[in-house]
Amino acid sequence: MHLVQLNIAEAQYDMESREMNGFTSRIDAINAIADRAEGFVWRLKDDGKLDGALSIRHEGFGESVLINMSVWTSIESLFQFVYKTAHTKVMREERRNFHKIPKEHMVLWWVDEGHIPTLDEAYHKLEWLRSNGASPQAFSFALPFNEKGQPVQTNFPKKDCA
Repeated sequence: MHLVQLNIAEAQYDMESREMNGFTSRIDAINAIADRAEGFVWRLKDDGKLDGALSIRHEGFGESVLINMSVWTSIESLFQFVYKTAHTKVMREERRNFHKIPKEHMVLWWVDEGHIPTLDEAYHKLEWLRSNGASPQAFSFALPFNEKGQPVQTNFPKKDCA
């Protein structure tokens, strides 16, 4: 089994703006860290035109929402990338440029190895989490589940990396 993560964000400014430069100028470097990270399997890209989520859209999320989706071999490897690399610093420094989303904006779920998640699948997983709370079908670092659908005790933070 592999772990999928979806994370959405809504920028306060146009992605080409001066205000967003601190974020956009570091996307490639952060993606490169993810690509080399232990446990990394795959991430959503935009047809090779842009690396990352700057132009990927899905009608369910809204036109201005940035989408990041990736696949990992374990929840621990994803946690290591999210909270223990330069990713955390960038997210903390740039959070002022993003709207606070009042409900869940990140979801995790298990898939069979080799499965590439779709944006429709991701949208429905996030909506499941928002409607039903954490379960083996859709969860977060705050209340994770293992591949067998059992809750896992962790020392993961109960809040965002930002």
